[in-house]
Amino acid sequence: MSEQSKSDIARREEATLAFWDKHNIFEKSIKKLSPKGEFIVYEGPPTANGHPSLHHLEARAFKDAIPRYKTMRGYHVRRRAGWDTHGLPVELEIEKELKFSGKKDIERYGIAAFNKKCRESVLKYIDEWQKFTKRIGYWVDQSKAYFTYDATYMESVWSILKYINHDGRLYKDYKIVPWCTRCGTVLSSHELAQGYADVKDLTVTVGFKVVGEKNTSFLAWTTTPWTLPANVALVVGSDITYVTIEKKDKDTSSPTRFILAKERLQSVLGENSKYTIIKEQLGSELVGMEYEPIYPFMRELATTTEESKFKKAFKVYSAPFVTTEEGTGIVHTAVMYGQDDFELGTKVGLPKMHIVAPDGLFLTGTGFLTGRFVKDEGLAVDIIKDLAKKNALFSKEKYEHTYPFCWRCKTPLIYYARDSWYIRMQDLRGEMVAQNKHVHWEPEHIREGRFGDWIAGAKDWAISRERYWGTPLPVWENTDNSERITIGSIEELKQRMRRSGNTYLIMRHM
Repeated sequence: MSEQSKSDIARREEATLAFWDKHNIFEKSIKKLSPKGEFIVYEGPPTANGHPSLHHLEARAFKDAIPRYKTMRGYHVRRRAGWDTHGLPVELEIEKELKFSGKKDIERYGIAAFNKKCRESVLKYIDEWQKFTKRIGYWVDQSKAYFTYDATYMESVWSILKYINHDGRLYKDYKIVPWCTRCGTVLSSHELAQGYADVKDLTVTVGFKVVGEKNTSFLAWTTTPWTLPANVALVVGSDITYVTIEKKDKDTSSPTRFILAKERLQSVLGENSKYTIIKEQLGSELVGMEYEPIYPFMRELATTTEESKFKKAFKVYSAPFVTTEEGTGIVHTAVMYGQDDFELGTKVGLPKMHIVAPDGLFLTGTGFLTGRFVKDEGLAVDIIKDLAKKNALFSKEKYEHTYPFCWRCKTPLIYYARDSWYIRMQDLRGEMVAQNKHVHWEPEHIREGRFGDWIAGAKDWAISRERYWGTPLPVWENTDNSERITIGSIEELKQRMRRSGNTYLIMRHM
């Protein structure tokens, strides 16, 4: 921009910046007497492998105002710059550059070579960032900037994790997690909240034939037809009233009977549908009834360990999560692809096995599904056609609802059973809520609103990411999982290696 085209405001700004620079005003603000002591600010560091933009300016304006104010009030405010050099945003940029489509491409390319390119890329726009920082008048000490790929920074994370482990809060568990099939990683609850969108999905109401009762089926509704081949149970509400209705099928001479919640009759069958109620009973009376599995894949793919559990499969159970707000009042259960399903499966001992790989593709041995992506609408259509051929399709419809997507790559997430590392948080909710009452919030409603709601419902924090360019999780387990150690520093690691003859597994990455 030429001098003539600049506004008076721009000229005044640049004159002020020149004055600050010439007289070292920022440096003097840090060195001045600070009778009120330290005011601590932790800046969330930007990622320097992308251009600075308008939202960075807005955030930095807020982050600059408060430290300036506190400095003028007599506090010493350290303002150390930092650069976020790790994580999926960096990996995704390199994947785009190399025209990769996922983790398998990275592994073929070589993880060391891939990480080298990540390291080179993270400072690609650092000069632009420094100019941007100076031009907007954002005071931060760039001469002592930290980088998250530095060993010293990673050691600080290790020391924190070692303390958390010592406190009994670091654990590994097999849970249902929001899983990105494209990135090959779990998302935390905070990340999950950033990617919801309204979508229309194909939903189905399916008939599961009751064993021992001719022409009688349980009706279950699902918004995820792809999970039906993994079905191992149906779930009812103990205190919900269910009915067996008889409905004349125009294509056959014999009537067909269906079991569903009485409260859902009109919604499922339609106001003008003709039927006769044959029986009425509570959900608790349905528990233990058996039905015929629609697909054979679960049994056919079962390992020896899981095979014995099938004696408990394909039966009706009860659980408090069943409601009559939507669907049929009977819930189809696929243990590995839903939180409530997983908890019920664990409780009653249902078989736990995947028929879908972490990349979202059906495993070999799943018939017409093999190698297909679970969230492909064409797959849902083919499953519906197959259900119709099996006389198991009661109805289908488009259903508009809110669904989570990966905020980084926009891939639809799936809920998927996966082992991951967690920091236990749930038992700290009460203390966090109590401490939050003493925090001064601007605007005030955030305390009890968005932030208050978040900490009141805080979930255990999933910290592992199963990626390549990140801080390694400093936990080792020996080959039989009988011993686990958590390392707090590189020096501690070296000492362990000198005096230990044990062989430990390679670290998993956060």
